[in-house]
Amino acid sequence: MVQPLDRLRETPSQTAGPYVHIGLTPNLCGIAGVYPRDLGASLVNEDTRGARIAIAGRVLDGTGTPLKDALLELWQADANGLYPAPGEPRGRADPHFAGWGRAAVDAQSGEYRFETIKPGRVPFPDGRPMAPHVTVWIVARGINLGLSTRMYFADEEAANAEDPVLARIEHRHRVATLIAPRDGDTYRFDIHLQGERETVFFDI
Repeated sequence: MVQPLDRLRETPSQTAGPYVHIGLTPNLCGIAGVYPRDLGASLVNEDTRGARIAIAGRVLDGTGTPLKDALLELWQADANGLYPAPGEPRGRADPHFAGWGRAAVDAQSGEYRFETIKPGRVPFPDGRPMAPHVTVWIVARGINLGLSTRMYFADEEAANAEDPVLARIEHRHRVATLIAPRDGDTYRFDIHLQGERETVFFDI
């Protein structure tokens, strides 16, 4: 016999489908006239201070197949470790650095790419310095809620070793899923949604 429930049922979640690209990257989708350029298309300009780098990679499902409709946002501090936000209490960030970017993966290769600068260190809430990192947010068809993760730099071994966030990851072998190796000026950061190499995601 079915028992009555004295509470409201939860509304079903909606997946982030292809409409995400239409709303967030209209120029990429061939919809002109909304913005001169898609918002978040560029983090830097010719006057941005800091070492120029690129961050590139793919978003892979549990079988290792690249997603062709993923969209990513990147958030980071400037070269001096300051966020370009009105609430930044430690000083004024580089006015020529956006601190935020948005990119869709290429529909053919599944690759994404950000042109940016290497960020400086920022403090953890208790004041300890965190290693240089970028925060990445991922949506795609089939992902009910956007996924948040971080990318750290493989050539910052000393800083990574004392980073308070990395230190909190219980299964130490999974720390490697957040470390991006460098090839020239490009850091490679593949994001695995499932499987043995699943990237660490944060509940924020």
